[in-house]
Amino acid sequence: MDDRLEDPATSTKGQSAGLIYGTGAYLLWGLFPLFFWLLRDTPPLEILAHRVLWSAIGMTVVLLITRPGQRLRELLKNSTARNYLLLAAVVITVNWGMYIYAVTTDRVVEASLGYFINPLVTVLLGILVLGESLRRAQWLAMAIATVAVGIMTVDYGHPPWIALTLAFSFACYGYAKKKADMGAVVSLTFETLSIAPLAIIYLQFLSPGAKNTFFDQGIQHALLLVSTGVVTAVPLLLFGAAATRLSLTSLGILQYLGPVIQFVIGVWVLQEQMSALRWVGFALIWIALVIFTFEAIRQHRRTLLDAAQSAAL
Repeated sequence: MDDRLEDPATSTKGQSAGLIYGTGAYLLWGLFPLFFWLLRDTPPLEILAHRVLWSAIGMTVVLLITRPGQRLRELLKNSTARNYLLLAAVVITVNWGMYIYAVTTDRVVEASLGYFINPLVTVLLGILVLGESLRRAQWLAMAIATVAVGIMTVDYGHPPWIALTLAFSFACYGYAKKKADMGAVVSLTFETLSIAPLAIIYLQFLSPGAKNTFFDQGIQHALLLVSTGVVTAVPLLLFGAAATRLSLTSLGILQYLGPVIQFVIGVWVLQEQMSALRWVGFALIWIALVIFTFEAIRQHRRTLLDAAQSAAL
């Protein structure tokens, strides 16, 4: 991890650039529903296969341009990092596929729920996998979020599987990427290239009777499928640039921008239905996130103060 991530001495100019990069990344992620909605008549698995394939091609080009030789050599020598990135490749493919399915089946609001609860699921993963302990405010946030998911379950008639799959898969992705620690370009290139052969096989041998819409619906449709690689890579690269210039606290606050935009698009642009219970569930999730965020900011400031006092001594 870059030392600048938590360095209070980071320049104002660097922080301003980081804010622009981070805002750009989350704005693009927030607008994803509008892009994938244009492909709603294409089977989700076909969209996913194209997204993996064109992302792999695009990231290979980026890798050749940026030439991160040291990181690449480290990856080739480090089997543990490769295994973590293989895990990352699997869970991000599940995440991408579920998100595409959500958008193309008019479940954008539920998809936004997944990214709202993702920070809380990440904390839960820390408890279960890393043995971390929670502070009192974090326990309160987790309890409120659990109640909210229970209310959503009553409203939907089943657990909100789309939201839970998106949240858990992205939390696992973050964990695997952190353990691999190979940098955004090298890691994403490795991940997409690992899954690309399966995408090619799927596109080459679609189920009997199925059509490959890439060739059947005109040049505009084909270009949309090709551009899935671009819309995948650009926000990730912007996020990588932001992560080296902003504190974790700033990134933590910015991350809510994406699901907020998705929620607005789902409710007011795509006109998805929101029952009274669903509004209650979302309100509880937002309350939990406010508690969680303020606790994270408070703890971050305390850590900086302790570090400053230790340095003074």
